[in-house]
Amino acid sequence: MNDKKILNISNLRGDFFGGLTAGVVALPLALAFGLQSGMGAIAGLYGAIAIGMIAAWFGGTPTQISGPTGPMTVVSAVVISTAIQANGGSLEAAMGTIVAIFLLAGVFQILLGVFKIGQYIRYMPYPVVSGFMSGIGVIIIVLQIFPFLGHNSPKEILHIFSELPSIIHDINTASVGLALATIATIYIFPRLTKLIPSALVALIGLTLVSTLMQLDVKIIGDIPEGLPALKIDTIFNIDLSNPMLLIIPALTLAALGTIDSLLTSIVADNMTKTQHNSNKELIGQGLGNIGAAMIGGIPGAGATMRTVVNINSGGKTRLSGVIHSFALLIVLLGAGAYARLIPLPVLAGILITVGIGIIDYKGFKHILHVPKTDSIVMLVVLVMTVFVDLLQAVAVGMVFASVLFMKKMSDIVEQNSVTGSVDSFSRNEVWPDEAVISEKVREQVYIEHFDGPIFFGFASKFQEMLSALPKVSVVIIRMGLVPYIDQSGIYALEDAVISLKKRGIIVLVTGIQVQPKDMLSNLGFIPNLIPEDHLFEDFLQCIAQLEAGVVKSDPVSSGKSIVWNLN
Repeated sequence: MNDKKILNISNLRGDFFGGLTAGVVALPLALAFGLQSGMGAIAGLYGAIAIGMIAAWFGGTPTQISGPTGPMTVVSAVVISTAIQANGGSLEAAMGTIVAIFLLAGVFQILLGVFKIGQYIRYMPYPVVSGFMSGIGVIIIVLQIFPFLGHNSPKEILHIFSELPSIIHDINTASVGLALATIATIYIFPRLTKLIPSALVALIGLTLVSTLMQLDVKIIGDIPEGLPALKIDTIFNIDLSNPMLLIIPALTLAALGTIDSLLTSIVADNMTKTQHNSNKELIGQGLGNIGAAMIGGIPGAGATMRTVVNINSGGKTRLSGVIHSFALLIVLLGAGAYARLIPLPVLAGILITVGIGIIDYKGFKHILHVPKTDSIVMLVVLVMTVFVDLLQAVAVGMVFASVLFMKKMSDIVEQNSVTGSVDSFSRNEVWPDEAVISEKVREQVYIEHFDGPIFFGFASKFQEMLSALPKVSVVIIRMGLVPYIDQSGIYALEDAVISLKKRGIIVLVTGIQVQPKDMLSNLGFIPNLIPEDHLFEDFLQCIAQLEAGVVKSDPVSSGKSIVWNLN
């Protein structure tokens, strides 16, 4: 697909329904995130409209839907709370500082794109991402405890835990009932039909219930209607005596928005089999956050769930993101009188499900089976994300992961005298023993060489392999020179093998060493993903099996049984 082609008439119907569906899904989340931020539900809607439209038009991931997200809202809430406290408790007085920080965050994102920093997202270790996302999920859930029980929530996690005992005896049962009903609706309704987003059903249905029954619960309250006013003039009244008070939070938001957006771009790539432009995406996201700040909206990033919904509903071009924003704009212009009646416990229930969905259960499931160093990094990042600071958590996690990896490599070199490159990907090199392969086999077999450990800095190479793969029937992965594989490498290998098998390609592995085999066996990838009879100690033994035509695909993984046959 041509990235420069904005209007693709042949897919107009798919883009329309993809964008419309994503807009419907985005509505309750935008209102909930806006409320959680401290600027009000309308700020979430403003942010979703501005970021969604501008990032779609100028970004580098055609199918991506952008808007307020859980991680960005958590940091924005801290920025807003700090600014309000510094301005005598007045949101109006703090608007200049808030807008300046959000604008500056957008500028920093643009600079990251201009200086081509986006490409380095590939070096983010999986345990760091896992701990960070799970920490964000925990924060979102904890912040909804008070609204769930019918009370206004403190802004800091530690204060929530310390003040919780004081409200235990004053629980609003109607609030609890609405929140529980919201959660139940979101999880149960999709079993009936997936044509209508369950979050929207919960939002509308339980708002009607609350209004008709006149339940004594907190509601959103007045929401401005019509087009938003520009807030750019507020920044001229801010105090610039200590610019770091603006720069540090802006850098935090820019870094977080970068990680959030590019991880979603990778998800979109995997679903659409395309390749996003990381640096262009950052420029688009930066422009979107500047646009949101100028109209009083909260910042955002690429939203994974909304992007997946868009793609699954037929969206293929950036037009779908624009349509998503227009759908929200229509709501803004005509539905404010109804949106004000939405109960806060309903939004709390929606956000709790968002938090539950962000937590990385895969990482927890494998915590006892992956290398201990990866488990330690994940837990450190998770705890720091919840109780310290998001950006510090990522920074510490990256340093920790790098130091532990270097220590592990030092131990391997010392014990086994392994001196292979830590990031060698010799796709085009032909190893001497491959000269014996017959021409018939060579035409249908692709051989992938790995020379050195497969770790977090190496995982993105699998995507390069898949994108450059010629039309073949068999892929042989040579791992004789791989002494070590970490959690990032394991999951990257898993994704690559699954992708190959979906295309009906047989995957064979030769020369796998003890540590990689133990890791893959502990996680069940051997034999569930890679059958034992697809593992060969010797490369020539593997070729002999192929020459004899006795290699079969795994019917469980690929969905069909393929017998290797030279004829």
